[in-house]
Amino acid sequence: MKNNKSTSSLTGKRYKIPFILITLLFFLWGFARSILDVLNKHFQNALHISITQSSLIQITTYFGYFLMAIPAGIFINRYGYRRGVVFGLCLFGLGALLFIPGAMTGTFYAFLGCLFIIGCGLVFLETSANPYVTELGSKDTATSRLNLSQSFNGLGNMFATLCVGQYLFNNTEQGGNVVVPYAILGVIVLCIALLFSRVKLPEIHYKETAEDKAEGNNYFKLFHHKIFLFGLLALLAYEVAEISINSYFINFVTGMHWMSDRTASLLLTCALAFFMIGRFLGSWIMRRIRAEKMLLICAVGSVCCVGMVLANVGEISLIGLLGNYLFEAIMFPTIFSLSLVGLGNLTKSASSLLMMTPIGGCGFLLMGMLADRTHVVLPFVVPFISFLIVLLFAYTRNKTNFAK
Repeated sequence: MKNNKSTSSLTGKRYKIPFILITLLFFLWGFARSILDVLNKHFQNALHISITQSSLIQITTYFGYFLMAIPAGIFINRYGYRRGVVFGLCLFGLGALLFIPGAMTGTFYAFLGCLFIIGCGLVFLETSANPYVTELGSKDTATSRLNLSQSFNGLGNMFATLCVGQYLFNNTEQGGNVVVPYAILGVIVLCIALLFSRVKLPEIHYKETAEDKAEGNNYFKLFHHKIFLFGLLALLAYEVAEISINSYFINFVTGMHWMSDRTASLLLTCALAFFMIGRFLGSWIMRRIRAEKMLLICAVGSVCCVGMVLANVGEISLIGLLGNYLFEAIMFPTIFSLSLVGLGNLTKSASSLLMMTPIGGCGFLLMGMLADRTHVVLPFVVPFISFLIVLLFAYTRNKTNFAK
């Protein structure tokens, strides 16, 4: 049966400009997060450190998400989405520009400090933008709308691995200077912060419910919503899988002796192109079928693809690895929006908790430890288990929806 989403617009005229502006932010943080995936291998080469040591890049950045997610939610609850965006952009730009004095110290830990500040800024952006997009139009198209915005996140991923990857892996002994892309990024981000400080974005107001009138902290109230809690776990599992695979990608394909670092960064760009296509395609398909069903299909696909990698069947494993990018593409925005259904005035607080889940990027530490101590294939057991959790969440949501 055809879903009525196919006949409804993604967003109304009133929200088109805000939708375009907010979608620009998805590109920015996609770019910022994917730089880390080439930065890992670059620092391994330039500083002669192990995969486990380079995983501190992910741990530091995503620890910023973990620490600042709830403060971001409190800030946005008090001051609104637009100010949350502006504050996040300022932190992001500051952290990027601090790479300049950081490089003068000549230490790995100075760069980690800059990445921590960037992570703190990104969590403000994502906590503001993800739920905001779901509200810029009909509830029926909320998941499809978020997938469309997240598609530009994939475009940012591609640009980062292509441009920065080719610059850093330039076939010289030391590679490119990591300060250059971050300095340029910092200037651009601060200019966009100035733009957002001058434009008016409509603030979203939710209807007051009986739960809102009840005494108690919003975060404690969320523990009574089982669907949200399961969604929180599923989103954490997804982040473990997605970030760990991206971070380990270059190490894996070079460790299998299939290609050089430079070629591997190009292949990662191709993989992220599949990811972006998956999001655009997913956004279109979910205007016709239920988001829960789409998530279930994609979760099965990811489990099968990562299973192919674990089977270690030569270069066929590479097909499984690339195929996973198509299937996992819709997972974050779909799990995110399904977890927020029916939360009303708890949405901003719930969003801040969901934005703690990028701490799952620390899963790369476990993959790095397994890679340094065992075979390069075994670390994929981490994302395999993670996608199984997503599969269970999708199955449960489908079963609940069918029962209704």
